Amino acid sequence: MKEIEITDIPLLTPGEQSLLDLHSVVNVLNVLRCELAVLGLLAADNDDYFHEGQAVCEALLRSLHDPSAALLEAARIGKYEQVVFTELAAKLVAPPAQPDAGELAKAMANLHAVFTILKLRAHEILARAAAPDRWESFNLTALRADFVAVFSAIEKHSRGRFRILYNAARKEEKDYYVDFKLETAGGAPLAMPAAFTDVMRDLIANARKYTPPGGSIVAALYEDAAALRFVVADTGRGIPEQELLQVMEFGKRASNVADVRTLGGGFGLTKAFLVTKRFGGRFWIASELGKGTRIRITIPLPSAPPCPGER
Repeated sequence: MKEIEITDIPLLTPGEQSLLDLHSVVNVLNVLRCELAVLGLLAADNDDYFHEGQAVCEALLRSLHDPSAALLEAARIGKYEQVVFTELAAKLVAPPAQPDAGELAKAMANLHAVFTILKLRAHEILARAAAPDRWESFNLTALRADFVAVFSAIEKHSRGRFRILYNAARKEEKDYYVDFKLETAGGAPLAMPAAFTDVMRDLIANARKYTPPGGSIVAALYEDAAALRFVVADTGRGIPEQELLQVMEFGKRASNVADVRTLGGGFGLTKAFLVTKRFGGRFWIASELGKGTRIRITIPLPSAPPCPGER
């Protein structure tokens, strides 16, 4: 595959920049909205049956256009969780709700998993607000566990359409195989911009989204004394060569993925590039139709040590 380096993209409006900064929350809120719709259909054949919960999602999504409003709402996530589950508790035992007990248990487990992730993302937003450009020290085991939890939530949301596995020997026809590695030279602690965890999540989610079940995804991070290096490669649809620059722009998707349902905002690549650029890094993309896409990022390490407090 021919690799090109991305060096610049069109400027964003303030509202676009706010949505970009909060992209991971956009994804989770859209998943939450979808889960509530599915639960409404299951309980009462009405995708807007839990309208208070849907209203919470809409209000939170609107707030993401304004950084100040988004911070206020992030601090209230626990309150909104209570609103959603209070409505569920009241309506699931009242006519016309007659959900299947087994399906209800699965749906409720999915909702709890989504709120767990949403609260984590809200915590990250609030922590980053005070020092958006800070580097942090990460525990590799804990970081890997965070990503495995994200993969698990994606798998649950599929409702049995596919599994996500880390052992190729277990892979069956409808499974994704993920080769996920995090390493540092000599086992040293990992230093990374706090915002780069979003980039990793977004790029891996994109790779899964545009790769049909049965495909493979490679995601690897390596850091030495000079730089942080990250690569994501998939065996998915690929991007038309003439559109490689276009898909880097805010809200733009490739012409060959119009049929792929997405819960994101269409700006994961934009965010990945701008975060990379903000920290003095370089960004490359390679893709071929029918064979897949590869993203490669290098960010030089700062001379100052990362903020204390491993996570």
